Amino acid sequence: MSNSSKVIKNKNFSWEGVERKEYKTETSNFKDIHRYSLLDDDISELNIHTRYFEVQPGGYSSLEQHRHPHSVVIIRGSGSVILDNEVVPLSVHDVIYVAPESIHQFHADKNEPLGFLCMVDRYRDKPVIPNDDILKEKINSEKVLKKIRK
Repeated sequence: MSNSSKVIKNKNFSWEGVERKEYKTETSNFKDIHRYSLLDDDISELNIHTRYFEVQPGGYSSLEQHRHPHSVVIIRGSGSVILDNEVVPLSVHDVIYVAPESIHQFHADKNEPLGFLCMVDRYRDKPVIPNDDILKEKINSEKVLKKIRK
């Protein structure tokens, strides 16, 4: 158990002592995105992980779904998110709840970076990339189908 509270100083969306990491390494269904693990396994008392993701203009996160929920707070720029059968525009200070099994994907489609904090349970399942059968079953919006990147 840690007895030390701490502050991680930020400068231009980079955190002191926190390494900028690749978004993911096991898949390639994303574009121009990186992450910072801000409050993660190094603080065992927290039951959540707090991460910052930044998507560069024209980029997007992986299209995925999983059993665990998570919350997202936009803190930089604007863009959009696919949440199952809809595309929702996003801007600074918007808060997103991604329910379990929701198909989701974040896009920096407004010619500026899209940066967001994402909080998830410490113990969670791995994301799953929905196959064509799942997409056909869950998504019937042409707007969403055109927006999806794989």
